[in-house]
Amino acid sequence: MALAVTSTRASASEREQVPKLLEQVKVRNGRGRPKSNPKEIHADKGYDARHLRQSLRNRGIRPVIAKRVWPNAKRTPGPKVASSAIRWIVERSFAWLQRKFRRIVNRWERRSSYWNAFLALSIVMLWIDKIIYG
Repeated sequence: MALAVTSTRASASEREQVPKLLEQVKVRNGRGRPKSNPKEIHADKGYDARHLRQSLRNRGIRPVIAKRVWPNAKRTPGPKVASSAIRWIVERSFAWLQRKFRRIVNRWERRSSYWNAFLALSIVMLWIDKIIYG
């Protein structure tokens, strides 16, 4: 389930949005102050960048990001990152949004504020379903 969402123009880099999204996330486990840094982040090959990995490590977050494979490139030594078994949760959330909220898939609104409002509303509705029906 989504903890934070953002929308950008089509040509914006997704890698640049990760630190901004992490600033929005606040998770509380029991008592105490909400935490903004998860222990690890699972992402697909599209997020494979040295500067992103270093930025996450500086914040104390372990990046679990699959490496992109370039043809004719030298293989780097070291352990291979296993394919993320948790990645399917993100893909499932995208499928729920596409199935239940057609207005989110086809962007009919001209103003981004309207679309962001519908996106937030759809996320809230998914969370309510998750809380009520488990």
